[in-house]
Amino acid sequence: MSQPFDRLPALPLIVNDPYFSVWCAADRLTDAPTTHWAGERKPLTGTAEIDGKSYRFLGAGKAPAMETESLAVTPTSTRSTLTAAGVAVEIRFTTPLLLDRPDILSMPVTYVDIAARSLDGAAHDVKLRFHMSDALCFEQRSFPEDPDERAATVDPGYPCVSRPAMLADSYRRGALNVAFTGRAHQGVVGHSGDHITIDWGYLYLAGEADVSAAEGGLMGEASGTVSAGQTLCLNLYAAYDDVASINYFGRVTPAWYARGGMTVLDAIDTFHARRGELFAACEALDQELMEKAFARGGEDYRLIVCAAYRHVIGAHKLIADENGDMVFLSKENDSNGCIGTVDVSYPSVPLFLLFNPEFVRGMCRPVLKFASLPVWGYDFAPHDVGRYPHATGQVYGLKTRGYNRRMHGLVYPPIYLYPAGADVFELSKQMPVEESANMLLMLAAASRADGDYSLEQKHMPLLDRWVRYLIEFGEDPGEQLCTDDFAGHLAHNINLSAKAMCGVAAYALIRKGLGDEAGCAEYMAKARAMAESWLRRASAGDYTYLTFEKVGWSMKYNLVWDKLFGLGLLDDAFYEKETKSYLARQNEFGLPLDSRADYTKSDWILWTAAMADDETFRALVKPVARYLRKSDTRVAFSDWYFTSTGRYRAFIGRSVQGGLFMPLLMDKWTKEAKA
Repeated sequence: MSQPFDRLPALPLIVNDPYFSVWCAADRLTDAPTTHWAGERKPLTGTAEIDGKSYRFLGAGKAPAMETESLAVTPTSTRSTLTAAGVAVEIRFTTPLLLDRPDILSMPVTYVDIAARSLDGAAHDVKLRFHMSDALCFEQRSFPEDPDERAATVDPGYPCVSRPAMLADSYRRGALNVAFTGRAHQGVVGHSGDHITIDWGYLYLAGEADVSAAEGGLMGEASGTVSAGQTLCLNLYAAYDDVASINYFGRVTPAWYARGGMTVLDAIDTFHARRGELFAACEALDQELMEKAFARGGEDYRLIVCAAYRHVIGAHKLIADENGDMVFLSKENDSNGCIGTVDVSYPSVPLFLLFNPEFVRGMCRPVLKFASLPVWGYDFAPHDVGRYPHATGQVYGLKTRGYNRRMHGLVYPPIYLYPAGADVFELSKQMPVEESANMLLMLAAASRADGDYSLEQKHMPLLDRWVRYLIEFGEDPGEQLCTDDFAGHLAHNINLSAKAMCGVAAYALIRKGLGDEAGCAEYMAKARAMAESWLRRASAGDYTYLTFEKVGWSMKYNLVWDKLFGLGLLDDAFYEKETKSYLARQNEFGLPLDSRADYTKSDWILWTAAMADDETFRALVKPVARYLRKSDTRVAFSDWYFTSTGRYRAFIGRSVQGGLFMPLLMDKWTKEAKA
């Protein structure tokens, strides 16, 4: 089903977590040097010496590029076949981000498999080389914090800092040769920021073939003769040991897989020993997702799903909390670097609800923990729990007190330790309705997926406060921020009001799940009353307004929960009318977010499309796929771009693209409800 050539603005190669993330921002693997998602060069290079002459199949270099014959991106792998001098070379990057296997998913290992074969039937002497630069181990440059400056210089050659002292070595371990490199000075979890790469830990390359600590990095090599019946393979394991991953409220914690003492070498051994099993699991997942996406929205939706899968999961780090429970922390890539941002988790959850709702609870646990601390004295939910990789208390809307969000590379103080009444937050910069409804909806959705309400049971006093806030202030929100904060404050926001009423209904479902039928009836009645008021004041006939002041229009993506949960707050005739009204408002690359500007959010387009009939769905999805195929801004699947030009506005590689899986979740839950 995969096309011979999948064109994306940037191709995912190694995408394990926000730091171990390497992309090729070009149509072909030989057209550009590889980079981190934020643009800093992290060179991977691959060459094939064929009968004494070198050719390049990956990255930048002096050797002539091989001819690309095919390139395919699936949910778990990127594969390309290139040819030169009578030889074909296939390179494949596979990261088993299997949501039903958290241990495997959290292991920072990617398969790199290279194979050469004869095209003309003749014998050829071939030497395959794969090199990983030690630049993956340190931060090389500063990046502008201003989004306009970033947009103007997406692939800049910012001056590098002085090269740090490095260590490197190689050895034999069991069946594998292993090489590693890293900084001589290890400042573990020693910085924080948005456009910043890791500055500690060790890069590993392993395989049965020759592996060595080469100049400036690590090298894997294989040589031999290829002919009509003989191929040459170089099978490698690229891995990164970050030593420790997250400062979680004062506990510096390793990745989930290492919670019991497992090492990165154990992880590599696991990938080697279970190679066949994991490849089979990846291929099964790829086939399942691609077939379902194709059935739902044709080649356009298949491309979107394939482009987003690794991207979404790789914007997170999975750890265990002090109780051994899963904590799944996103980094708010290219939009301030916050960790565990609620309104970034919220759009991302459809992917995780499809496969393993425990990941959604893993997003909620740190927020519930921080909201229960004395420093957070509000009756609404927080925005975040820190700045990556420090989950040490909300930094969004923080009063400066000598520090601010532009402290690139520097670490915020431990906000979680501040006492009650410390007055560290600017109230006007919070998102009260937004985040409170988000939390209730995420928790209710996770429990709807598997029937487990234990996390809500533990935190009902918090949830009670949040639903009361929504009832008091959500029906007609005052001037406050919502997740689309880049557009500024907006009073009487109709879409935000829709979120509030769905949030109240979600709380009712939680009450029902806990066995409180009377409480469910009480709060569902409140949600229905809010919906009646909402429809009366929001309707413009064939569409709904932007605000209750009866101006403009906007995507009403938050209403998707009414359809997803089967609440019946609004009838089918409303949804048919509302979704069809968007078609005339589309531009070449999609439906604008609202009437104020021509930029869009692609995650919200897919939420909106999930409420539509098949014809309208495909019409809304097609321009998003066109963006992927035609955008000339070479960044990892931006969710915020201009619908008139297809150019990136901001936001690179963000986890919110999990929202692109909402149509598949809608299909699954609709079928389950009918069964």
